[in-house]
Amino acid sequence: MRIAIISDMHGNDLAFEAAEADLQRQSIDQIVCLGDAIQGGPQSAAVVQRLRALNCPVVMGNADAWLISGEETTDEGIPPERLQKMGDVRLWSLSQLSDDDRTFISSFQPTITLNLEGNLDLLCFHGSPASFDDVILPTAPQEDFEKFLGAYADHILTGGHTHAQQIRRNGELFFFNPGSVGFAYSHNQPDDQFHADSWAEYAILTVENGQTSLEFRRIPFDSKELIRIYRESGRPFVDEAIAQYQK
Repeated sequence: MRIAIISDMHGNDLAFEAAEADLQRQSIDQIVCLGDAIQGGPQSAAVVQRLRALNCPVVMGNADAWLISGEETTDEGIPPERLQKMGDVRLWSLSQLSDDDRTFISSFQPTITLNLEGNLDLLCFHGSPASFDDVILPTAPQEDFEKFLGAYADHILTGGHTHAQQIRRNGELFFFNPGSVGFAYSHNQPDDQFHADSWAEYAILTVENGQTSLEFRRIPFDSKELIRIYRESGRPFVDEAIAQYQK
């Protein structure tokens, strides 16, 4: 069985289109999305349309929940000015969506379990199985990692949220993050020199006759075309978003 795991499109349908074209060449049996699909980028409605067409199970991400409810659940202490900007972008994103689109987003699930073979399951979530706000970075101390995931060591685990491709052993099995389709970036860069990557990330998990393999993929997209889309979108604070793709 070959499963494509996508996550964190964040309203970037240009990158999503590139990832979908690539995965269509990979003999995939199942696709699953780990959430944070819609909010942030310039193509909210197009991402919803593409995701609905895939007809795959979708996990509820923190940005998905915030888009629909407007309720901030994290305790990260976001500065008021940034929160105001995020709120303006959220309202714009909502204005691009139909009632059916919003109902579709509201149907996303907290976790999804897929049987791989025999007694082996894949447990899919956004942040952790307990909360879409939990952060599991590659640098997380082992104590924190086990706090979030140790109780689920009888599953292969996959989560998004951090936009960081990684694999980490968990008991006899493992946890992995497929990265971000629509907003990939390095965590090892200064905040005042932030740069987003012009590629779409996802992963392919293959399980067959007791053998398991995991492939991380990075598919380039045209950042100049994304900048053009941003400029024509009407999204608030477009210059700040564009600056992330300019070196």
